Amino acid sequence: MRAIDLSNVTWRKSSYSNPDGGACLEVAKGNPAVVPVRDSKAPERGALLFEPGAWAGFVSALKES
Repeated sequence: MRAIDLSNVTWRKSSYSNPDGGACLEVAKGNPAVVPVRDSKAPERGALLFEPGAWAGFVSALKES
């Protein structure tokens, strides 16, 4: 598997994240091949990588619920 360099991506905290330090999700843009997602409380643990179509479907399903 090819390594993906995430050192230059810009992380954006989800608008649904808890401002009191609870469930905090960050999503990075800048790589057209994948959508990196990580826990903002533990960024050193790395990121999960989703295919753009899968991520869009996930977000769409959340908006509908």
